[in-house]
Amino acid sequence: MAHFGDYQNEIYLAGLHGVIPRVPVDFATLEARATAAMPPSVLNYVQGGCGDETTQDRNAEAFSHWGMTPRMMVDCTKRDLSIELFGLKLPSPLFMAPIGVTGICTQDGHGDIAAAKASVLTRVPLVASTLSNDPLETVAQTLGDMPGFFQLYTPRDKALAESLVHRAEAAGYKGIIVTLDTWVTGWRPRDLNTGNFPQLRGHVLTNYTSDPVFRAMLGDAINDRAAVVQRWGATFGKVLTWDDMAWLRSLTKLPLILKGICHPEDTRRAIDTGADAIYCSNHGGRQANGGIAAIDMLPAVVEAAGNTPVLFDSGIRTGSDVVKALAMGARAVGVGRPYVYGLALDGVEGAAHVLKCLLAEADLMMAVNGYPTIADVRKAGVTRL
Repeated sequence: MAHFGDYQNEIYLAGLHGVIPRVPVDFATLEARATAAMPPSVLNYVQGGCGDETTQDRNAEAFSHWGMTPRMMVDCTKRDLSIELFGLKLPSPLFMAPIGVTGICTQDGHGDIAAAKASVLTRVPLVASTLSNDPLETVAQTLGDMPGFFQLYTPRDKALAESLVHRAEAAGYKGIIVTLDTWVTGWRPRDLNTGNFPQLRGHVLTNYTSDPVFRAMLGDAINDRAAVVQRWGATFGKVLTWDDMAWLRSLTKLPLILKGICHPEDTRRAIDTGADAIYCSNHGGRQANGGIAAIDMLPAVVEAAGNTPVLFDSGIRTGSDVVKALAMGARAVGVGRPYVYGLALDGVEGAAHVLKCLLAEADLMMAVNGYPTIADVRKAGVTRL
């Protein structure tokens, strides 16, 4: 039986022939290499956080004050990291979190397609962003039979929002993830100091320019980049309230997942008003500074959610981070910046390598600590250090 941890054997065996990984296996070296390789404008947008980036840093650091206790004399020669989510049987709990500038993170400007190909290679689901350099349909076609999800930045224009959701449903995505915390952009000094905002330069707007409702808004000006950007700015960012839930729920029969929920009261209200899953996230510290680390808010969200699935991201850097989030009750765990760094360094293969490393580390942690299944991980739980 093959295990994700077997990937380390591939690396060691290749080393016998003088072949070492083109992309680092650890996050610190990966980030350093990507920092040196990526264009500053793209790097600052991907790497930067809100304010002085305290919350962003805290997201990652907080995992160090949670620990797991190993159990010995347990047969872990066979391990199972598979999960069920919305009726889908997935080989692992890992997914690729939505990142709005994935498209410009590869030299060819088709990072969204590269991410989809990495998803197919690793069987790690991709959450495709509204902000994309390729139409959501093309990304879905690249995924083939690999399940993917569509992340919605809800436009102010309801007809445009409905069009985007209906397109995603028709393209075969398995769920709609509505981001709640980005109706306005947080204070991001790295981008402000260089006056750089990719969307205002016409990047990653293809889902808009390929949309019939958006095109009708512009008419003949659809090929005028300045007009496109102006119209995009005028329609981006609907302020969502609980009163909008009935409308959101009416848009699709697909699972509806609310992203940005960090409070147990919001969790309960989301479920009561029709959400099929909760996505606990503070946007990686990119939208608001001065907050609590997302992982520290996860337990209360999971408790409030009951049997409703909870997805999680923010601060995932290692395979052990993934296992700790699972131990705290997350059904599936999203990774963001690391796979984008992999894309920037080596395209499809780079992103796939990063995902394989995360899965290998998670699998080996479970093996060594005596947790052959995710159920065992959850039963073991975590201890605050």
